[in-house]
Amino acid sequence: MPLNDLSLTPAIATVLFFVAVVAGYRYRRTWKAEGPRWQLWLFGVIAAVCLLILGFTPMAN
Repeated sequence: MPLNDLSLTPAIATVLFFVAVVAGYRYRRTWKAEGPRWQLWLFGVIAAVCLLILGFTPMAN
């Protein structure tokens, strides 16, 4: 599959958005509770990767 054919379906985009929101919520809860740093990194990276994929991958028609 060439990279030019790479696109997100609306269902996959919705799932990625949901995962980003949940990871961001968990990040904020861990940060407010002064939880372990590894959890902050985990949730922050998951949210960032999901949002970057949503921002830079085109949607399918």
